[in-house]
Amino acid sequence: MIKITWDQSFKHSYNKKIKKNKRLKEEFWHSLELFSKDIFNSKLRTHKLTGRLKGLWSFSCSYDCRVIFKFINKDEILLIDIGSHEEVY
Repeated sequence: MIKITWDQSFKHSYNKKIKKNKRLKEEFWHSLELFSKDIFNSKLRTHKLTGRLKGLWSFSCSYDCRVIFKFINKDEILLIDIGSHEEVY
């Protein structure tokens, strides 16, 4: 299983946008569980980003909730941001 770490900006975004919303919180933790087992699970729609976010990746938690992350190495991932499509892209 891959190691998943959160940076301070991710913690701040999570606390601000997700923590108090019960539905989004449940969807996030369900998605994170899927992600930890299979990063490229089709339900997550994991994909590379381009443009100013080149080098980063994204996966979906819900219809309008995305998580931005990057590979630290083959065994570790750093979560960077979470929010709606407009907020993170």
